[in-house]
This record gives sequence, structure tokens and C-alpha cells, in this order.
Amino acid sequence: MTKTELIQWVNAQPKVELHLHIEGTLEPDFMMELAIKHQVQLPYSSIQQVKDAYNFNNLQSFLDLYYLGASVLRDEEDFYQLMWRYLLKCKEQNVVHCELMFDPQTHTERGIEFCVFMAGFNRAIKQAKTEWGISCYLIMSFLRHMSEESAIETLNSAAEYLDHITAVGLDSGELGNPPEKFSQAFKQAEGLGLKKVAHAGEEGPPSYIWGAINSLGVDRIDHGVRSIEDDSLITYLANSQLPLTVCPLSNTKLKVFTNMSKHNILQLLDKGLLVTVNADDPSYFGGYLNENYHALIEALAINQSQVRQLIINSFKASFLPQTTKDIWLKSFE
Repeated sequence: MTKTELIQWVNAQPKVELHLHIEGTLEPDFMMELAIKHQVQLPYSSIQQVKDAYNFNNLQSFLDLYYLGASVLRDEEDFYQLMWRYLLKCKEQNVVHCELMFDPQTHTERGIEFCVFMAGFNRAIKQAKTEWGISCYLIMSFLRHMSEESAIETLNSAAEYLDHITAVGLDSGELGNPPEKFSQAFKQAEGLGLKKVAHAGEEGPPSYIWGAINSLGVDRIDHGVRSIEDDSLITYLANSQLPLTVCPLSNTKLKVFTNMSKHNILQLLDKGLLVTVNADDPSYFGGYLNENYHALIEALAINQSQVRQLIINSFKASFLPQTTKDIWLKSFE
């Protein structure tokens, strides 16, 4: 199968997205549209200037722009449109199920309450489920550059919305903010019946992955590409089948790898790890889920069997009921 044929095959397959920040789907044109709507002063005078700013040196340089962009999200309709536009992209790309992160503190710190963004998100999610059958779970992520007290306060504020939240997560600046910092917040979330995921091993060392496993008891590791540096960790991840939600375009855009040909996802796959492909913050990193698969196909010596396994892994790693997973997995036999 040629690369072109493999790309066409990927496009046609049902797929799952497990690592995506909904605020990271804010496209430049929508950002400028909302800035005008709410009279928010941005340091850009055109959509092209926004696009030109998407040239990052590291994770923090991206986060600075990410939080600036999120400042234009103000009312329920904004959050509805943000989610709806992403779910339209899912429909286009044959993404049948997604598990999306959202950052409450990014909004509550600006005086925007849960009732505003949750109403917008849930309206779009319900509409996509009704019209197209796309299922969508929400992961409430804590900002790790903030305190654990703030995370616990956020968890408490979400009490009346827990029926619409599947898991908690941990994102934002990794270096200097190890997982152990949030052990009590995650323990409380577990007590509420929530699943747990955490960013670890993107810019942070393998010890952060161990911290997410041992201190937070996570069900998935977001990123995890630096696990390759620790043989005992690789053995653990292979034996436990604890999933890694890898984001290829993000990894190269943020200089975790100098270019896609250096990416280690096939090494991790060959070592028996349950690795998956995801888009992270597609507006900022140059592509949604299909484009991440395309980038791997173009840059690596990857075959159809390996791509199929990556797609299957995403279904396996999801928080879908096992009966639903089995139905989808049977289609790949």
C-alpha cells in the first residue's frame, strides 16, 4: 500500500480521540471574531498575524498564546460554538468518539462560572450525539502551575456537573510541577468515581510518569514519550498496558522531537506499549486527528498493520463501556 493509499484508508476508518484540549481548537478566525464581539484587545491586527505567532520554542511559549487566546471565550454561545466546531471536524474525519479536556481554571480565574461553559459544551455534545451519533466524554483538567488547593476548589465547584464529567486530568506547564503535587486532589476525584489521567513525560522526565502512576493512580498517561529513557518503566507500561496518548504534531511543534522522522511512537509500539495517536491542540499545532496520522505516514516507515493497531489501541484505551468497545473492535477483525 502506497503512502497515499494508506492516508486514504486512515481517513475512512472510524477513530477515537483521547487527548485533545477543547480550548486548543480555537482557530485564528474564530479567535479574531470573538475578540471583536467582546471588544478584547489582542496583540494582533489580522488572522495572518495570529497564525504567524504559532511558532513555538517550547511548551511555555505555546501556553502563553494558548491562555491569551482563551481570553476571548466569554459567554455560553462562545463555548457552544467552540465545541460544535470541533465536533463538526470529528464528523468530517470519522471520529466516532472523543474524550476532551477542558480547563475550568482558565475561565473561572476570569470570573466565568461553570454554569456558562458547561451549558455551552453540553448543548453541542448533546446535539452531535443526536444528529450524528458521535459520543463525547469530558475530562476536567487541573492547571498544574496553580496550587493543589485551587484544584480541589475547582473539583468542589464542579459538584453539580459531575454527571457530565468522566475524568479529571492534569495539564499546563510540566517542568517544576510534578504529579505528586496533586495527590490529594486526585484522591478526592477517585472518591467521586471519576477516572484519572495526567500529562507526564512530555517535557518532564520519566520520573514524572512514575509519579503519575504511583501518586495519582492514573488510568492513562497523556504524552509519555520520554518513557523510552527508563527501561523499567517501559517494562511496566508494556506489562500493565497503561495507555499513552501520544500527540505527534504537538511533539514536533514544541520541539520534543526535532522533526517527525525522529518521533519514537513506532519504537514504543514495537515494545508492546498501548500507544495511541491524538491531536492535543490542533489549531496551534497544525492538524486534527487525521493530519496527525498523515504526518506519521509521510515521515516514518509505518505500514497498514501498525496504523490499524494504533487505531485499535485508541478504542481499547478509551473510557467507553467494554460492550461498546467490543462492537467497534470487531469491525477491525
